[in-house]
This record gives sequence, structure tokens and C-alpha cells, in this order.
Amino acid sequence: MTTRSKLPPGPPGYFLVGSFPLGARDPLKLLTRWASQYGDIFYYRAFTTHVYFLNSPDAIESVLVTNSRDFIKGRGLQVNKRLFGNGLLTSEGDFWLRQRRLCQPAFHRDCLRAFSPTMVAYAERMLEHWRDGEVRDIQEELTRLTLQIVAKTLLGVEMGELVQEVSRSVRPIMQFNTRGRILMPLVRYFPTPLNIRYRLAVRRLEEIVTRIMDKRRANEAAENDLLFVLLQARDERGHSMTDTQLRDEVMTLLLAGHETTALALCWTFYLLALHPEVENRLLKEIDEALEGRLPEFADLAQLKYAENVIRESMRLYPPAYAMARVALKDCEIAGYRVPRGASVVMSQWIMHRDPRFFERPEEFDPGRWTEEFMKRLPNFAYFPFGGGPRVCIGASFAMEEAMLLLTMILRKFRLRLCSEEKVEPLAALTLRPAPGLKMKLQRREQALQHSRSAQAAP
Repeated sequence: MTTRSKLPPGPPGYFLVGSFPLGARDPLKLLTRWASQYGDIFYYRAFTTHVYFLNSPDAIESVLVTNSRDFIKGRGLQVNKRLFGNGLLTSEGDFWLRQRRLCQPAFHRDCLRAFSPTMVAYAERMLEHWRDGEVRDIQEELTRLTLQIVAKTLLGVEMGELVQEVSRSVRPIMQFNTRGRILMPLVRYFPTPLNIRYRLAVRRLEEIVTRIMDKRRANEAAENDLLFVLLQARDERGHSMTDTQLRDEVMTLLLAGHETTALALCWTFYLLALHPEVENRLLKEIDEALEGRLPEFADLAQLKYAENVIRESMRLYPPAYAMARVALKDCEIAGYRVPRGASVVMSQWIMHRDPRFFERPEEFDPGRWTEEFMKRLPNFAYFPFGGGPRVCIGASFAMEEAMLLLTMILRKFRLRLCSEEKVEPLAALTLRPAPGLKMKLQRREQALQHSRSAQAAP
């Protein structure tokens, strides 16, 4: 293919600013419109950053798989180096590969099977405090739950009172990562109230991580969890990881390991509340598969519809809604020359709603995920966990956890929206319901009686 010297089509920009979608009121809507208008690849300049936006599975695969060594993680993660340091999410090259290999065994199938009782036990503990008719912020509830689970399963510690401290610290971090700060470096260094709150939040999280590491070091009788493996690791010279390296990996595992699963479940419960016919079919599957008992790892293979519900939820509301790479050298994508230093952006939000690959793309339809459909779906038309060598290491962990927690909650409760207003997605580091997701708890027995009364009414 001949490389075209001209830039791809794209939106016109302003003299100094260029085009700045991340600063728009609804950046997802704007980027979706541009993708529809300009096609498989479009270009825009945001301040001094040159952005090539990819909207075809083949082009995305060329970046994430075929030529993955020609790219590094994008500016969104580079901005958060203060938070994640040089952990698995942000590191590159040989160091990243070494850390990945160290962490990989913790996510093998045998380990996942061993994690399931802990996931179920923590969910049961949460549900003991839920009451029929209560209104709870489901995002907060699920975030606390998944945080406790990742700390216990991967880090070998009980979070206890630290859960609330982490939750309070995450809010200013998410606020810091909205409205285009990724591309405005100077703004991030001004002593504004938001920037100060961000730095204080990172400092609090660092203190929490240090306490977690100290607790794990003191608990020699604990099982060989992932943090134990990292504490015992030695490089080719026999040197252990420094406290800074450990801090970076624990911070990454703690934050990235709980946030996305909690959000996937939030959006799932939101969609189930809007689609009672889907919820009824899911409840029937759960009741028939479990017959009143608690779920186990072996049950997941039988909960096919539950898996499809989560899969479809992550199609419509992917917690990781976009990802970016920076070109290390001049390269070619979709017939266009992409210069060294340019940003390449790929959006799960846009690809997952592309009518070329998904009929009725705006509809919530778990039934679409048949084996035949998945076989003909192109790679990277659907990629909620990314892809290639940097695919999310915890993808299987996240799916297991989401299915078990979804099942545990729906055994006892239906969740109902408190308002008819549409919940809007907020594009920060992750895709979050704004300003949260308050739902009314309806115990299954009462929910069934209510349904029967409604059907009997004239």
C-alpha cells in the first residue's frame, strides 16, 4: 500500500488550540460524531499534540498487536506517573516484561478458583447490611467491596478502615483527570485547589500503600499471594525490589484492580433496571443453576447468560472507554504516515457502538452474544480489556469477580433506579456514572410479590 503524504481528514481547528474534544461538554458524543463523519482514521491537533484517531479493527490491531513495539503508553497515563509511578500499568520495555512475568502466575486458573470463596464471602458480608427499601449509592458500595477483595486476594491484607480512606482519595484523582488536563501540562502544575487536592490524595494513597506493605511483611503466616511474590522476587543480580518499585506495583494493583470491575457492575445494574425482561431471564438462570446455594467457581461455566449480560454491559459502557499510544518512530497506519511523537487514540466507546459490527448498537441485548456472532466479530471491534502484549493482566480475574458478585447480589435483591432521569457517563480516567448511582434495594421476595400484584391489578 502506498503511504499517503497528506493528513487524514478531520475537524477544523482554531489557531492556537486546534481541536480540543476532551474539553467539550460531551467529549464522547463529539468524538462519535467525528468518527461517523471522517471514517476509519481522522486527525486533529490539540494544542501541540498531533492526534490520529483510529476507528477500524484492522488499524487498532496494527497498533496494539502487529507493531506494538513501535508505541508506548499514551499521555493519559504519563500524566498520572505521580500516582502509578513505574508500575505494571505505566512501565515499558524489559522492566515491564519482567514485572508482568512476576505477576502473571497470580492470575492463572488455579489461583482464580482459589479466589472465588473470598469474593463470595466479602459479598455476603456486604449484603448482611442491606435492607429492603433502602437507598444506597451502588457505585460506592461496589467500589468498597471490590477494593476489599483485591486487597485480600492479591495483597494478602484486610483493608478495614483503610477502605474509606482510599475511597475519599480516589475522588479528587478522578476530578483531576477530566476536562482535558491530559493535553494541558501547564495547568496541572498551577497551585489550584483541584491540583492541591490531587497531590494530597496521592500522598494519602502512598501512606496507605506503605501501611499495606508493612502489614503484609509482618504477616509471615499468610499464603503466597501476589504481594508476597513481589516481596520475595530477586533480579539476575540477586537484588530485591526497592520500596519504590513495590509501592508502584501495589498502587497499580490496588487502584486498577478494583475500579473497573466496580464500574462494570454499576453499569450492569443500571441497564438491568431499565430492562426488566433481561433481568427476569437472568434471575431465572441464577435460580436454576444455584437452587438457593451460594455460587462457586465451577458454577460460572453454567451462567452463560450472566456472562453475556456483563459482556453486553461492557460493550455499551466500557469502564476503559478509550486508550492511547505514542509513536516511537515514524510509521504507517491505514495508509497514512504517522510521525514520531504523535498520539494514536482508540476508543472502546466508539468501536463498541459501531453499526458495522453491532446491529441496533444502542440497544442493550445480551442475546446478541451467540457463538456464531462472536466468531464473525472482527478482532478489536470489541476490546474492553485492551489487547496485544499489554492486554489487561486481570481480565479473567475481573470477569470472575463480576459474575460472582452479580450473582450474589441478584440472589437476594433487585436494584431499582431512584430517578427517571438518565444517568450520564463521565469520561475521566474511567467511565463513571455522574454523579453516582443511587438505587433502591428491593428484596427478591418483596419484588416477586410486587410483580404479582401489578399483574393482578385491573
